[in-house]
Amino acid sequence: MMQKTHLTLLIFIFGIMLSFSQDKLPYYEIPDAPENYTAGTVAARAVDGLGFRYYWATEGLRQADLDFKPNANARSSMETVEHIYNLSKIIVNSTLKKDNNENDDEAGLSFNDMRKATLVNLKTAADILRNSEDISQYKLIFGEREFPFWNQINGPIEDAVWHCGQIVLLRRSSGNPFNSKVSVFNGKLRE
Repeated sequence: MMQKTHLTLLIFIFGIMLSFSQDKLPYYEIPDAPENYTAGTVAARAVDGLGFRYYWATEGLRQADLDFKPNANARSSMETVEHIYNLSKIIVNSTLKKDNNENDDEAGLSFNDMRKATLVNLKTAADILRNSEDISQYKLIFGEREFPFWNQINGPIEDAVWHCGQIVLLRRSSGNPFNSKVSVFNGKLRE
């Protein structure tokens, strides 16, 4: 069982490296739906939907969009992007069975690097979930505290979807609306 897990992880890492080398970001469209409904395929599809929404919410953002915030008490688009990035780390850490308190020093990422890392985190998590027979093993770990996968769904995944909608609203307010050809229902661009 442990060898299968290691092989699966190596395949995902190779896929990530290939993605970076080709500079093609995941989630331009949602991957084809699996043939079978399992807890893993359904959870993966939720993350895929988040990835697709994030891809298009952040595609083509200008510096003026990133800096925009409607008032002094609100987050800017860039602050919202950073928050989603941090949520994506929690999502992927769960599938990698990694403690969220272990600090990866990634401070100072540019918008483009943060966007890419977020999309790769989501794709990695979705691929692991899609191939899992038991998603209950993917707990949220914060030091000595662990939370079941249920908290992953109503916590980081849904929170990130919520914030993608905020980016769409903020970019519309800053004069750079969301691509009207995006179909979140079909997970593709309309012709």
